[in-house]
Amino acid sequence: MLVAGVDEVGRGPLAGPVVTAAVILPDSFELPGLTDSKKLSQKKRQLLSAAIKEQALSWNLAEATVEEIDQLNILHATMLAMQRAVAGLAVRPEQVLVDGNRAPDFGIPAQAIVGGDGIEASISAASIIAKVARDDLMADYAQRFPHYGFEKNSGYPTKQHREALIEHGVTSIHRRSFAPVRKLL
Repeated sequence: MLVAGVDEVGRGPLAGPVVTAAVILPDSFELPGLTDSKKLSQKKRQLLSAAIKEQALSWNLAEATVEEIDQLNILHATMLAMQRAVAGLAVRPEQVLVDGNRAPDFGIPAQAIVGGDGIEASISAASIIAKVARDDLMADYAQRFPHYGFEKNSGYPTKQHREALIEHGVTSIHRRSFAPVRKLL
């Protein structure tokens, strides 16, 4: 059966989109070290991401923009990004496994698995490629907005990020609906 694993990265940050990935792995897939992306070093994630993309039957990245997050709320924006990731796969899966406690409607059977990124290889794979893609995107944003430390904090509310918000203000990539940003506006 063709199973797509789906995971998101970036629900908690104050800045940047939420990024999701959908990955369909072949039955013969074996990749040592595959686990939840948060348990891996940046270098290991980058190596695994390249290997996953090479070996997957199909993979796709999608996102929900900061504007969509502010308009819909983070949960609904995440579900939308997950739907986009699955819809964009070159191969149509027969089932979708989602990390977490809820799955959006994909039009095919889906199951949410709490802690799935540490249990299911396809969800781990999605977790890794989504994390690498979002970290790279936030590093690009760091070039445009150098005071916020996005290359290190990926938009999460670290001390440096919170202080930069106060000193330099809210940027176009900040989530205005999130309390720490909303309070400054």
